Amino acid sequence: MAHTIHVDVVSAEEQIFSGEAEFVALPGEAGELGIYPRHTPLITRIRPGAVRIKLVDRAEEEFVFVAGGILEVQPSGVTVLADTAIRGADLDEAKASEAKKLAEEALVNRESKIDYAAAQVELAVAVAQLAAIQRLRQKR
Repeated sequence: MAHTIHVDVVSAEEQIFSGEAEFVALPGEAGELGIYPRHTPLITRIRPGAVRIKLVDRAEEEFVFVAGGILEVQPSGVTVLADTAIRGADLDEAKASEAKKLAEEALVNRESKIDYAAAQVELAVAVAQLAAIQRLRQKR
């Protein structure tokens, strides 16, 4: 039997994924992280991007987009506490493109009364979401 690690991906709204996996990859604050069973304990922030979960005895990976959050790794489990999480199948390219366009316009229009930092975060999330959609398409 393969060694596995329990993975939970949750957002403020709902639990997105819970199950056993052989491997988890996600965008950590300092770069891409790969987590295998019995990994050293770790707590870190995560950046917007794709969480890839390699399920036991399946060729396809489970795919979840997160808009940032916290990762906790224990030897027997991984918990992703996401600010926002969207299942790969539920990603909407048109909506992400529109969010990117609006954020770019807000950053260009300096006379508007927007929160510049919030607009930058929205832009980063939209760009990461579009990249995740492209990565998911390449896998199929």
